[in-house]
Amino acid sequence: MSRQLDPNPLSVNPNSHGTAGAMDELTMTPSHAIARQDGVALWRQIVSSLQRQIGAGDYPPGARLPTEAALSASFGVNRHTVRRALDELTRAGLVRVEQGRGSFVAEDVLDYTVGQRTRFSEWVRRQNKEPSGRVLALREAAADSTVAAGLGLRSGARVVLLRRLGFADDRPVGLTNHWFPGRLRGIAEALANYPTITEALRVVGVTDYRRKVTRVTARLPSAEEAEQLRMARSRPVLATENINVDHAGVIVEYATGLYPTPRVQIVFEP
Repeated sequence: MSRQLDPNPLSVNPNSHGTAGAMDELTMTPSHAIARQDGVALWRQIVSSLQRQIGAGDYPPGARLPTEAALSASFGVNRHTVRRALDELTRAGLVRVEQGRGSFVAEDVLDYTVGQRTRFSEWVRRQNKEPSGRVLALREAAADSTVAAGLGLRSGARVVLLRRLGFADDRPVGLTNHWFPGRLRGIAEALANYPTITEALRVVGVTDYRRKVTRVTARLPSAEEAEQLRMARSRPVLATENINVDHAGVIVEYATGLYPTPRVQIVFEP
């Protein structure tokens, strides 16, 4: 069945490579002003035009959309009108905004599967993505009342904090804090020298661990969190609280995480 395209299509940069080149910016053919329709706001006409082209595949998932200035010039409208259209597409989940980088066509939502042995690298690889992480902080700290309760310690006890930004391919999908009890001798050094928490725990004698508790809520991100996760502050994050225990049921990790709803949904396994 043939597909219907917008009469004033936006052209794809010939140097882009579909989803493989998802970060390449799409370019606009010049002077394609929209035809004004009585009773239909200009921004709604822009929304309809972009929706059609996203649906037709002219904008592949993950592709960077043209800048507001380029869209304004192409549609023959001011930037405020374009911004209103992009806001509507963002609310509809068709477009996502990365702070300081621009607007992108939304990709499929990743399933973060929570089971007894939830591992970041494993769930990302199940989505045919490459996992990686960037350490934002690794230090000893005094446990506040929340962390102490999560680890089963007294308030003020010495713990090790690992704060990390997790990626699926080059896209941030999780901002997490991991606290470990000080009784795990050498855990700070292991976390500094090994790429995964599972490997670091194995080095200090925790050969296996399982998820005991997972709690999930939702909230809006702070400005800093939105910047790190490259998302709009108007979109919520899933906030998790996890407790992991060893084979004897002793707590070895208390963790909190933030996951951007435009990219991640949490699925609980039986």
